[in-house]
Amino acid sequence: MIFERMEKNDYEQLVFCQDNASGLKAIICVHDTTLGPALGGVRMWDYATEEEAVDDVLRLARGMTYKNAAAGLNLGGGKTVIIGDASKDKSEAFFRSLGRYVNSLGGRYITAEDVNTTEQDMDYIYQETPFVCGVSESYGSSGNPSPKTAYGVYMAMKRTAGEAFGSDSLEGRKVAVQGVGNVAYHLCRYLHEEGAHLIVTDINQASVDRAVNDFGAESVAIEDIYSVDADIFAPCALGGILNDETIPALKVKAICGSANNQLKDDDVHSRMLDERNIVYAPDYVANSGGVINVADELEGYNSERATKKIKDIYYQMDKIFTISKEKNISTTEAANHMAEDRINQMMRVKSTFSLNEKNQFRRGI
Repeated sequence: MIFERMEKNDYEQLVFCQDNASGLKAIICVHDTTLGPALGGVRMWDYATEEEAVDDVLRLARGMTYKNAAAGLNLGGGKTVIIGDASKDKSEAFFRSLGRYVNSLGGRYITAEDVNTTEQDMDYIYQETPFVCGVSESYGSSGNPSPKTAYGVYMAMKRTAGEAFGSDSLEGRKVAVQGVGNVAYHLCRYLHEEGAHLIVTDINQASVDRAVNDFGAESVAIEDIYSVDADIFAPCALGGILNDETIPALKVKAICGSANNQLKDDDVHSRMLDERNIVYAPDYVANSGGVINVADELEGYNSERATKKIKDIYYQMDKIFTISKEKNISTTEAANHMAEDRINQMMRVKSTFSLNEKNQFRRGI
């Protein structure tokens, strides 16, 4: 059954990792290495079943292939999920054990921080393998990725506004922000500095209060964020929030946010947005600033160089809107087309030129 699922979307490798001493139970998935080694973070979650963990790692790894390709990175897609409670199951031995498994893949997979894992966890992994990003700045890392991720969303939002309103200026625009965590807080800062009016909500009242105090944001109840009078909706919390119930309530003309998997169903709900003439920025392009920033570590991290690459998300969005109009397809399909086209081109290149030492792992730390 697992092989059938892997064959359907052409996954390369699924690795089950178990260590009695530390209690580690993890799954590493390498989806595609056409463009280069697979890069994707390690997520820790208290999955109800092993099958649920397998489902998640397969979905996430494939998503990273598209994100990295669309971002113009010479990296494939992969992911790790750990089965466990992040509040009580972590230890140094736990992550060093995982680091040994990552190292055993010989550079086919590079890991990084993700949901419920931290910079400290990456430091433990780094004790066992060089194939990890997002370690402490003392090791030459890029540090906290949230501001860079937010800057990428900001660039994507400006181009999305240009598509929806004819101008990429966000001054005076009303932006409804769902979720005001680390990334969204920095996004709000960029928007506030340009003169946008912010409407925010979050399950954490302290996060709402901070946005209200720091940026003069207006706060609304969680269920009201979909129906507020605004120009742009920025989903920055949960996935699957653009669905049959929420889309009809929207009054915005554009959607651009940092949350992953915003569309409940890519085909169905991208069509619903098109029918309502709402311009949608595909999430894995809009939120790719973080992975672009982390990937820069592989060449020896340079903040200015990374920021310049993140700024180019504006032009990646421009390509997506062009493809969407030329082919009369949704922006979601256009983003997938752009990613798949790049992978297919490089697949043909690599059938001519063999891999050599230039493709080996490099990092300047």
